[in-house]
Amino acid sequence: MANRTDKMNADLERIAREILDLETLETRKSDSLDFSEQAVWTLRRALEAAYEAGRAARQEKPEVYLQTELPERRRATKRIAARADDRR
Repeated sequence: MANRTDKMNADLERIAREILDLETLETRKSDSLDFSEQAVWTLRRALEAAYEAGRAARQEKPEVYLQTELPERRRATKRIAARADDRR
C-alpha cells in the first residue's frame, strides 16, 4: 500500500509543479505561501492530469485501486469546509 501512496504523492507533486506552478503541496502555515490563484483552464489541466494518472494506476493494479478510504476523506473534507466557514 505504501508504494501506491508514494506513487500517488509523486504524481500529485509533479502535477502541482508542472501545471499549477506550485513549489510544494506541503502546508507552510503562511497565507502567501499556502494559497494560490489559478485560472480555471489551469485547474482543468491539473484535474485531467490527475484523472489520467488515476486511470494508469488502475490499469496497473485494479484490485489495489478499488480499495479506498472514502469515509476518512469525507471527514477531512468536512473539517476543511468547517475551517473555511469559520474564517468568514
